[in-house]
Amino acid sequence: MTERETMEYDVVVVGAGPAGLSFAIRLKQLKPDTTVCVIEKASTIGAQILSGAVIEPQPLDALLPGWRDNPPPICVPAGEDEFWLLNKTGGRKLPVPPGMRNHGNFIVSLGALCAWLAPQAEALGVDVFPGFAAADTIYNEDGSVAGVRIGDMGVAKDGSHKPGYTQGIDIKAKVTVLAEGARGSLTKQLIKRFALDKDSDPQGYSIGIKELWQVPAGRVTPGKIVHSFGWPADSHTYGGSFLYHLDKDRIALGYVSGLDYSDPNYQPWEAFQQWKNHPMIKPLLEGGTILSAGARAIVTGGYQSLPKVDMPGALLIGDTAGLLNVPKIKGTHQAIRSGMLAAEHLAKGEMSSTGFDATLRGSEVMSELKKVRNIKPGFKKGLWWGMLNAAWETFTGGASPWTLKNKADWSSLHKLGQQEEPKRDYVQRELPPRDRLAGVYFAATEHDEDQPIHLHVSDTSVCVTKCAQEYGNPCTRFCPANVYEIVQDDAGKRLQINAANCVHCKTCDIKDPYQIINWVTPEGGSGPNYQNL
Repeated sequence: MTERETMEYDVVVVGAGPAGLSFAIRLKQLKPDTTVCVIEKASTIGAQILSGAVIEPQPLDALLPGWRDNPPPICVPAGEDEFWLLNKTGGRKLPVPPGMRNHGNFIVSLGALCAWLAPQAEALGVDVFPGFAAADTIYNEDGSVAGVRIGDMGVAKDGSHKPGYTQGIDIKAKVTVLAEGARGSLTKQLIKRFALDKDSDPQGYSIGIKELWQVPAGRVTPGKIVHSFGWPADSHTYGGSFLYHLDKDRIALGYVSGLDYSDPNYQPWEAFQQWKNHPMIKPLLEGGTILSAGARAIVTGGYQSLPKVDMPGALLIGDTAGLLNVPKIKGTHQAIRSGMLAAEHLAKGEMSSTGFDATLRGSEVMSELKKVRNIKPGFKKGLWWGMLNAAWETFTGGASPWTLKNKADWSSLHKLGQQEEPKRDYVQRELPPRDRLAGVYFAATEHDEDQPIHLHVSDTSVCVTKCAQEYGNPCTRFCPANVYEIVQDDAGKRLQINAANCVHCKTCDIKDPYQIINWVTPEGGSGPNYQNL
């Protein structure tokens, strides 16, 4: 075995999302001589970024004061806000909650925003490497983080080397910044290794499924923002939609399902498709075409689930740390803020990660999360109690003398027959896509069929015995890309993993009730190639 090539930097950033790129830009603004590289597993910057997204511009104003003179490709000033409680055939328009009012904000494509940020980082001297998948973390002799290991390219399922094989490299750095987004694979390892979550609640997540549509002329009101809750979710399932009117007759729309749902038969992708066929939504889309589609986990645990964000040689920022503001349905401003704060901390502290946790917790990033800490957990007791609790927490500014607890999403599923699950009185779907495989097509996801499977199931016998009996194989329902199938062949029933379908949403890693699924990084450049999501 030849010795691995090594690259050395002052700082290596894992993930070219808004947090990672904002960190790199700010650090180079403060310390131009610092060497910084940003690695990204997607084939191009922004290709695997998915979010609503409406952004609060103030952190971007602070990072790049002149950005409004040269905005990203999709950047529509927010206009009218609407908030609806839906039933099967209609809905009730409600006052827009204070945290969801968007005057002064902008509707963007977060993927396009990141593709726009990357060249600005490069202009400052940051090395940005798309197609570099961080497969593991490397350590110094004293146990501190020393950098990351980039996985080999061109390895077959049987471990042999295919034509064009290239050995991965080690990127060593004084500080490693994890900006992987929700449920980062390296972050998960580091949280366990350094017990970063020992003083916090388990992290919570939702799955967001999004489509970008081109619709007939005359239907779009650029800047209009519509959120809804209620149907098709039942009163014990956290869920809601977003619909954003862009320019050029385009609409971005999606559905978010809390992964703390209890019904093993619930299907997030199907719930989204049902919502699209609601009488208020369907007329907007009929005759239109899907331009792009995808899915991604969202961190929704909030203040009480925030792990410690520094460790020897490394720190966590953005969604990796869990900074999304759930009532606002916004995390980009928090990601940019945390990236800038981390850069300022390192610049002031002579490139030491020590103390960043205290810095973050003493900042406006955390004060914002603390005010809304009880709103999402309140919905665990049902829709109506959750709404009453949200009104109270909003009225008091989060001054309640208590903090509601979170538990792990995988533990919330009821076993089949354990309780009466709601009857899902769905409408007939008429809009595309017709099924999950058709949805995968619009994600343009691509994995070499012969590369090692990146979805590791530690004991597949559980799938066809205990899981089938207790939960009815919920992986076949919560995965939006039809990755998991139970098939029957001559040897009997078995789990089939269609890894090439995977859109990297991480839902399986989060929601599997036995926690035997481990999502690891595939070859660099593999996965979805979203367009303007």
